[in-house]
Amino acid sequence: MKITSITTTLIHIPYEAGAPTKLAGQNWSRMAILLVRVDTDDGVSGWGEGFGHAIAPATKATLDTMVTAHFIGRDTSDVEALMGEMFQRLHLFGRNGPVIYALSAIDIALWDIAGKRAGKPIHALLGANGPRELTAYASLLRYGEPAAVARMAAQAASEGYRFIKLHEIEVPQVKAAREAIGPDVKLMCDTNCPWSVPQATEMAQAFKPFDLYWLEEPVWPPEDHEGLAEVRRVGVPIAAGENAAGAHDFRHMFAVGALDFAQPSMTKIGGIGQMRRIAALAQVAETKLVPHCAYFGPGFLASLHTSAVLAPEAPFERLYVKLEASPFGPWLEAAGGKVKVPDGPGLGCDPDMAIVERYRSAPDHVTK
Repeated sequence: MKITSITTTLIHIPYEAGAPTKLAGQNWSRMAILLVRVDTDDGVSGWGEGFGHAIAPATKATLDTMVTAHFIGRDTSDVEALMGEMFQRLHLFGRNGPVIYALSAIDIALWDIAGKRAGKPIHALLGANGPRELTAYASLLRYGEPAAVARMAAQAASEGYRFIKLHEIEVPQVKAAREAIGPDVKLMCDTNCPWSVPQATEMAQAFKPFDLYWLEEPVWPPEDHEGLAEVRRVGVPIAAGENAAGAHDFRHMFAVGALDFAQPSMTKIGGIGQMRRIAALAQVAETKLVPHCAYFGPGFLASLHTSAVLAPEAPFERLYVKLEASPFGPWLEAAGGKVKVPDGPGLGCDPDMAIVERYRSAPDHVTK
């Protein structure tokens, strides 16, 4: 049960966002998905995904030039032990960023292999029978114009979403969304770390009339956990964690009282093993786990499996865009504000290789 090769494939799938977007200065018209296939000598293959979006080429290069070589010839029977060794071995190259994104991809693929060998879905391997359907939330992009925000929020609500997340940073846009969806739909706002602590405190106060379910990452830098705790004292629930550097970062956030909602991101944090560790810490800290999930590859499927077991009551993030084609079929879709959890072995679905071929961005890299 040894690893014989690891293949990385980057695809870009066009999508429709519904309105012009204004986030992170990148071209939000194609979804970058970094697929990682791990093959073993007993003929079982697993699929993983490393973060993602504009940094996907860097994650791919990190896998191709450094990370994957460490895994060739290694036994896959004990995923936790192997990944623990690799996290320590590669720590000098960064505790956040492309190295961890690369390890996230391989961890997911190894769990996929474990499930396929056992003939069980990953959610069953995690030790509990979770629900086969989760409540989703529409994660809108940043549009900037209040009229566009109102239109997109109303559209999502009309499709059955009862939780809607904005990516706006000004009061008029949040106000427009609340007025468009009414008082009964939960409204969240991810601001992507724009403010100092005093500014974030002021903005949290300004957002109070719009009854936010949570305010996400209001403080720059994201490592200022004490500052985040200070903003939380305003009384608006705080969510954060997609930029955390491992379970130790979450332990500190919990210790200083920074969070109401913990948001580890599957393809950024280290994969399923790290998600389990953070979930255990969140439970002890009595903080709600709401995994971050802004992608459309095996990381999405892995997030479905783990959320079904570790956070079954939490709303599940689904970016509010329409892909031109879905490499994982209906499992990436939300219908009536719900997403279904695969029940097949491992992740429950391999990618449609015809779609992968159609949207491949460059030749595959194979490490043997």
